[in-house]
Amino acid sequence: MSDFPTRARVVIIGGGVVGCSALYHLAQKGWTDCVLLEKNELTAGSTWHAAGNVPTFSTSWSVMNMQRYSTELYARLGDEVDYPMNYHQTGSIRLAHSTERMQEFERAAAMGRYQGMDIKILTPEEVKELYPFIETHDLTGALYDPNDGDIDPAQLTQALAKGARDMGQRIIRFCPATGVTQTDDGWVVHTDKGDIACDYVVNSAGYYAQRVGEWFKPYGGRSVPMMVMSHQYLLTEEIPDIEAWSKETGRKLPLLRDVDVSYYLRQEKHGYNLGPYEPNCCAHWDTDSDPMPEDFSFQLWSDDLDRIEDIVTDAMERVPLMATSGVSRVINGPIPYAPDGLPLLGPMPGVKNAFEACVFTFGIAQGGGAGKVLAEWIVDGQTEWDMWSCDPRRFTDYTDHDYCVKKGMEVYGNEYAMHFPRHEWPAGRNKKCSPVHEQVIAQGGQMGAYNGWERANWFAQPGDDISQKATHTWGRAGPWQQRIREECEAVRDHCGVLDLPGFSRFAVSGDGAAEALRGLIAGGLPKAGRMNLVYIADSRGRILTEMSCLRSGEDEFTMITAASAQWHDRDILRAAMPAGVTVEDLSTCRDTLIVTGPKSREILAPLTDADLSLGWLSHQAATVAGHPAYLVRVSFAGELGWEVHALNDHMPAIYAAIREAGAKPFGMYALNSLRIEKGYRAWKGDLSTDYSLLEGGLDRFMKLDKPQDFPGKAALQQERQQGAQKRFVTLVVEAGEADAPYMSCLWKDGEIVGETTSGDWGYRVGTSIALGMVRADLATPGTELEVEIYGRKHRATVQPDQPLWDPHNERLRA
Repeated sequence: MSDFPTRARVVIIGGGVVGCSALYHLAQKGWTDCVLLEKNELTAGSTWHAAGNVPTFSTSWSVMNMQRYSTELYARLGDEVDYPMNYHQTGSIRLAHSTERMQEFERAAAMGRYQGMDIKILTPEEVKELYPFIETHDLTGALYDPNDGDIDPAQLTQALAKGARDMGQRIIRFCPATGVTQTDDGWVVHTDKGDIACDYVVNSAGYYAQRVGEWFKPYGGRSVPMMVMSHQYLLTEEIPDIEAWSKETGRKLPLLRDVDVSYYLRQEKHGYNLGPYEPNCCAHWDTDSDPMPEDFSFQLWSDDLDRIEDIVTDAMERVPLMATSGVSRVINGPIPYAPDGLPLLGPMPGVKNAFEACVFTFGIAQGGGAGKVLAEWIVDGQTEWDMWSCDPRRFTDYTDHDYCVKKGMEVYGNEYAMHFPRHEWPAGRNKKCSPVHEQVIAQGGQMGAYNGWERANWFAQPGDDISQKATHTWGRAGPWQQRIREECEAVRDHCGVLDLPGFSRFAVSGDGAAEALRGLIAGGLPKAGRMNLVYIADSRGRILTEMSCLRSGEDEFTMITAASAQWHDRDILRAAMPAGVTVEDLSTCRDTLIVTGPKSREILAPLTDADLSLGWLSHQAATVAGHPAYLVRVSFAGELGWEVHALNDHMPAIYAAIREAGAKPFGMYALNSLRIEKGYRAWKGDLSTDYSLLEGGLDRFMKLDKPQDFPGKAALQQERQQGAQKRFVTLVVEAGEADAPYMSCLWKDGEIVGETTSGDWGYRVGTSIALGMVRADLATPGTELEVEIYGRKHRATVQPDQPLWDPHNERLRA
């Protein structure tokens, strides 16, 4: 092939809507020497048989941003690239059958309004006005999104491809990639038509992404966490009443979603398109007897209408007009699913200069925004919105095939389910258990999964309702409430112990380690034998991560971070360290206990040879219950306490001894309440790249006058001169039955002026607390705001910049 490119800045593998969007957005950012490889024709995978719905609705702030951007792009794309497109912004109506569903809608509507969308809450009567063919007698209400609609997936993909080509990008069809080889400064992508050298490579291979991902394993990669679902939708024959209504009104009917039954129903020409997400769902290509074919381009499976019979019947009862027509066609095709139903979008874990933009369950709705996000990742090294919800590094080594299939089935079968704050999904559990897991279960531990690790959320007593149904509430009250109170009071008045497996911990050592860390973190390093909190910013000065830094020697450090940050922070540390400095991941070989409360010294003293008089933020090697351990004088609960770190084999005896000495077990729910009373930030809630270190109130952890040019230093210096636009605040909230969830709107005089980043009830201070970001001029203590919690506004008062509990840290330092 004489004009085959042998060099490109970026090679994208996969020609669906997401790959073409990435190519288009790279060109828009000025990178016009990129290549997209497609083994068949564009759209040959999930794109070609996609229904083409384009919702903005999400209960995730970042996913809503991504989908909102898609709707805005698609509305103008045809004119921008001069390509005809069928894009109908019909609006959509999401139906609610319960108060809990309406609360979910109110929360999503508030987020949408904050992002500038005109989302409305409807009564059943208003639904009938917008959709005359619907039965509304059993509805509680609905959510209306005027920007929702549908688009032709093939036209969308071709429009993005044309726009990319017009800016100089290359698309090579019928040219499958066959492998990759890493070079000193990038990659070589192999094809049957020749090799292409490039700086960056993108896996955008849709439901083939796992196969492509195998090529990167020799270079630090892992199996792509995904599976494939069989998804059906059916098209009816044309219905005269719909044709007459459309001719009379000049538009299509709004798209209906009956989320409590689990289907969407939209007008397709003058008939209907019904798309169910049935609980009795079916995975494909998940066993040795059902292998993935080499090529499934433009193919479908035979229909299986028995699976969706009940949902079809319900839809006909909801819209009786549908029953007047027969089925004209059934589409049953493969849709990829990640274990949480969100795509893999961002840096490939463990692999330099490689990215993923794959496993999109809703690729049409998210494709426009995904291309924008990926182009920002590659070109700028950071994204406008914090995209942790889709970052491939959110999954680590527990996502084996069994896990991916079970979770994919669970997500599909509960596609429209409400994600209540105290509900734990049961599939794919016990992938990582602490060495004291059985002891925790025996004490009534009600478990949650944290980066695959099982941790106790709360401890039930005999007679407590531990059913899943009990967790189906947005409110604070439940069988856990009294137990959380008791656990917090034990930590306040005596001593509690929390088993905390899965802490991400990295040993950083070697000549030059200290200086490399000084050039990475925004603040200073502790002295040997001491520890402190350190923060790493991106080039804009935004909060990339937080770590506890324990120093053992001149160039010997242990960096400890959140369980979910394991692969994210590992990649940051390894990328920043020079030759000769090693970063060893010790996350799985050790366990951690938090032993905390005013009696914790008395509990530990008979069990250890440690010097328990050493001050706050010290650390030391010692024995506990006769076993080697490491004690760190710190407590995320905000009381006198220690973290006890030990090898897995030694922890059961240590834990048992501490329990027998009188420490009461407490769980993650209590810990969250305790930490929020202290104003301690949580990663990817209060601490994210949506905020700068200055906005986050982390001034005391920065050293802008140090000689090292750490990431974000110039941006933070400029921001300090100009003044931050937002400031972190603690709020006391007159909250009612529910505490403020993440991204609840803060109001002042009828205007949205900020958002909460986390909220909970403080059992030591006896009030509801929210942490959040507010317009800088309103961050003054005593300022009264309102926080919108599930559709209702509650008074919230800005507090002084200090902890609500033990404001001078006297109990911590005791």
